[in-house]
Amino acid sequence: METEITLFLRGLAIGFAVAAPIGPVGILCIRKALADGYLAAFLAGLGAALADTLFGAVTVLGIGAVITALEGHTEALKIVGGLFMIGLGVHSWRSAAVAVDPDSERAGPWRDFVSAFFITITNPGTALGVVGVFAALGPSGHADGSLQSGLLIGGVFTGSALWWLTLSAAAAAARSRFTPHRMKLLNHGSGALLVVFGAAALGSLAF
Repeated sequence: METEITLFLRGLAIGFAVAAPIGPVGILCIRKALADGYLAAFLAGLGAALADTLFGAVTVLGIGAVITALEGHTEALKIVGGLFMIGLGVHSWRSAAVAVDPDSERAGPWRDFVSAFFITITNPGTALGVVGVFAALGPSGHADGSLQSGLLIGGVFTGSALWWLTLSAAAAAARSRFTPHRMKLLNHGSGALLVVFGAAALGSLAF
């Protein structure tokens, strides 16, 4: 039987590995770091970390029916998630590089948290990715009891959050180099990429 610390470290590795691939949430996080600083970007990343943790909890607790239900609604999830990313991309494209006023700064991070959560939770690939990473890095047996399950799930959240903290800090370090013109170009570029991700999700339904 694995020790509690080993289970937590395994969960941490799983969470980090699941979050690390740069996708639509990574683009959103980088843009937030450059526009508003690493704290705003990190809060947005925590939305994705929460979604990763929920999928991890489903895997740890062996709730196979939930995974089956997600697989059974893959097309609907792709449609919803794809349209949401396209809408978010259009909004990003139209965003101007202006200073954030205090009122919008208070509301913005929570909106980005929800956006990141929604993008991640509606992506069927995230659920399957969590299952795949668990198969590669997870414990050799089932977590024994609520304590070990909780440590493993907590490790997943910590690992995912660690990745978003790292990405946010790295992107924010380059913030001083970005002029308003470069921020506008970044908004256009990130918006276009989000639209591409959304269109790819919708286009995959045809294949």
